[in-house]
Amino acid sequence: MHDILYIYVLGIVILIFGIILILFHVSSKHNSTKNKESFSKPSSKDYSFIFNAIDEGIIVIDANQNISLFNPAATSITGWKQEDALNLNIKLVIQLLDNKNETIDDQNNPFIQVFRTKQNIRSNNLQIVNKDKTPISLSINAYPIIENDQVISAIILLRNITEEKREEEQLVDFISTASHEMRTPVAAIEGYLSLAMNSKISNIDDKVRGYLEKAHLATSHLGQLFQDLLTSAKAEDGRLTNHPQVIELGAFLKQLTEDLRFSAQKKGLSIDFVVGSEEKIKNEIVNEKNILPFYYVYADPDRLNEVITNLFDNAIKFTSEGGITIGITSDQNIVQIFIKDTGIGIPSEDINHLFQKFYRVDNSATRTIGGTGLGLFIAKKIIELYNGKIWVESELKKGSTFYINLPKLTDVQRQELSRNQSNENKDIG
Repeated sequence: MHDILYIYVLGIVILIFGIILILFHVSSKHNSTKNKESFSKPSSKDYSFIFNAIDEGIIVIDANQNISLFNPAATSITGWKQEDALNLNIKLVIQLLDNKNETIDDQNNPFIQVFRTKQNIRSNNLQIVNKDKTPISLSINAYPIIENDQVISAIILLRNITEEKREEEQLVDFISTASHEMRTPVAAIEGYLSLAMNSKISNIDDKVRGYLEKAHLATSHLGQLFQDLLTSAKAEDGRLTNHPQVIELGAFLKQLTEDLRFSAQKKGLSIDFVVGSEEKIKNEIVNEKNILPFYYVYADPDRLNEVITNLFDNAIKFTSEGGITIGITSDQNIVQIFIKDTGIGIPSEDINHLFQKFYRVDNSATRTIGGTGLGLFIAKKIIELYNGKIWVESELKKGSTFYINLPKLTDVQRQELSRNQSNENKDIG
């Protein structure tokens, strides 16, 4: 509810700002022409009370990223006085850091991205050290002002979320500690149940065996829940183990499909691996003619294996007949993986919530199928580690297709990363 209210307020702020900028633009045009008709020209003073009253930091930057507006809330957040910040480049005033306290590059800087992409940019994972040397976690929203298909300026909204981050970290620490501590006794219970069901060790009747099997299944589910809770906690605070390397995804996916084949066949389902244009190209993938024989990306193969296997397992769970297709395609910039099934599909009202933590589709067809509601949340976090994107398209009773887009390496990037990786391995050796 808080997020919805916040987005609503931001919408109003942007609307007000847009109107103000338009009025200033109109006013400047009137001033440049010698129109004899009298009119009341809006002044920046007429709107200063709006900027002063808003709790969020508001900064307007021009096409050179120089600051033209800087409200009191921005002063409170950054420690910079308005008169000192005006006309300076925003990167001099606000030096953004990642969660490892390292300065981010222009490629990932929302103040730069908004001009390059011409799209709204939102980030909740960056921080600054203000003039008083105090670390502050920020929610940043950057909105482009476009004229004649060019971004002429951008509105930057800043919100101090340090306290929220601290509370989130405390919650994550609690979940992480509790999950870690609970895994040991649960594993012990699961082991003893397995021994109790072993006919070489104990002699039990069928009725008791049935009870033990149900207890063992429930304990296994609980153990998986604790494992997923631990993984999701690490994913949220950046502690997820991650060893990226150059991967040729074509060969990687082909081998993974073979490894997963038995699970599909055991349920009487087909499994196919396809390369290229069997699936229509989605979103960033725009040119099928640029398909290349190699699909190089920079990612952790174990993490990608985890994501794709999770999507495959879900497809198996919710597909009773037909089959699963795992495929790959690309253009010059993006490598796209898709996992398509012929299963029960996903209601349209659930699709936008599917990657949220603990969210599960609740209907008669899914209630009997187990799950923790964390798999897709973890998958999304992993793909975002590599600046990728994951989403789903589905129709009830017609199946679902999950898509993963990852940045494609150029030959130069691949050679440089491979060289660095080789040097690191020599240093370790």
